[in-house]
Amino acid sequence: MVQSVLCEMLGIRYPVFQGGMAWVADGRLAAAVSEGGGLGIIGAGNAPASYVREQIRLARSLTGKPFGVNIMLLSPFADEVAQTAAEERVAVVTTGAGNPSKYMKLWLDAGIKVIPVVPSVAMAKLVTRLGASAVIAEGGESGGHVGELTTMVLVPLICDATHLPVIAAGGIADGRGAAAAFMLGACGVQMGTRFLSAEECSIHPVYKEKIVGAGDLCTMVTGKRLGHPVRSLRTQFARDYAKAEYGGMPDDQLEALGVGALRLAVQEGDLKKGCFLAGQCAALVGKVQPAAEIVREVMEGAEPLLKGAPQWVR
Repeated sequence: MVQSVLCEMLGIRYPVFQGGMAWVADGRLAAAVSEGGGLGIIGAGNAPASYVREQIRLARSLTGKPFGVNIMLLSPFADEVAQTAAEERVAVVTTGAGNPSKYMKLWLDAGIKVIPVVPSVAMAKLVTRLGASAVIAEGGESGGHVGELTTMVLVPLICDATHLPVIAAGGIADGRGAAAAFMLGACGVQMGTRFLSAEECSIHPVYKEKIVGAGDLCTMVTGKRLGHPVRSLRTQFARDYAKAEYGGMPDDQLEALGVGALRLAVQEGDLKKGCFLAGQCAALVGKVQPAAEIVREVMEGAEPLLKGAPQWVR
């Protein structure tokens, strides 16, 4: 069975994190992943603290196993959500879209393991000094907000920059991707797009159908002009946004164009106005299945590849 230092550190069976996807990763999905042996993560996104607290308590009613909360640091509710996570004493906090320095002491004093997403060597070194338990290196193949570096390049760079365990993310959807991540030096993997197809994931059926039916050129990146590029499925909304982005639309109007688009995708399956966030690995997702089965399938797929690695060395 594939295990790593993360399993003992966090009390989980498999070194698999479920990405904290905004408006997608709720308490039900997080609990299902944790019950399946991974680390389920509730996505706070731009939601207020009351919603996050509700989802934490929902997850606790469904599982006695560890789970986490992902806090998007650019959220207007970041301060109150950070406080809520500390008050609820969740097992893990992961962070994205910013520098978590402001909240580190609060979480550490509450006994929480803090595991930030780090887009660069400099950030990895900073959070290491601040007391992070591990870091997530997320490549640009991922869905949602993306950076420039690919997983293949970013993971070994981060592994070289810190003594902390590194979780690889971006483009990982099966045992092959997980095995490759371990070979790059990672101690675990985080998957978001793969869990969009979980039975316990509450996204609109149209969203799930788009993920399961995705092809190799299914995604595109928009928002580079505004400084926060986002990867999503190549839908009518994404094409219209790209046209506006490079057609001279003023920045404020372009920003407004994306407001609420993710929720329209998640809740209504709106193919014209909804933004269907997804990573490039959507093309590797072929069926809807229970979250626990996804966790187990990925780890069982990685194990024979890792055991067979010596065949390549003479």
